[in-house]
Amino acid sequence: MRITSKGQVTIPIEIREQAGLLPDTEVDFEFDGRAVRIVKVRTPKRPGRGDLLVARLRGRGDVAMSTDEIMALTRGK
Repeated sequence: MRITSKGQVTIPIEIREQAGLLPDTEVDFEFDGRAVRIVKVRTPKRPGRGDLLVARLRGRGDVAMSTDEIMALTRGK
């Protein structure tokens, strides 16, 4: 395997799959003086739309109902 003039190299599919390197995965390079390692960047999980909605609504309920009462309403009983 060769490095191109642009410094690019193709990671074999078997290695990408085993390492979980999907398209758009951010990676870093580590050099210990002898070997180069490619490692996935650990990014904190960004909250999704559902997480943001739940956070906005949390604590805003003003009806004192039990779970059983709410389930009966949703089931039309």
